[in-house]
Amino acid sequence: MANLTLQLQDYRLTTAHILYHMPDHPKLLQSYIWQEYDLAPHFPELKRFLDFWTRKIEGRLHTVEVGSKKLITPEDMAFVGDEFYVH
Repeated sequence: MANLTLQLQDYRLTTAHILYHMPDHPKLLQSYIWQEYDLAPHFPELKRFLDFWTRKIEGRLHTVEVGSKKLITPEDMAFVGDEFYVH
């Protein structure tokens, strides 16, 4: 239910493909996938995660590719005027 609440507040499913240099072998790149609900186009959750990464994780960032998809659009939502129960 929390995800639905976020989507109604215009959060979108956001995926980031992160390439980073391995700490012990800096010439080698490792891949990491991050996925969370975030607000496009500023992506505050992703920025918070990347800030954490640069402060706490030894692997230096190489590339971050971001994809975002709105899952619920206004066309998908409709108000119901009446409800009927069938027993």
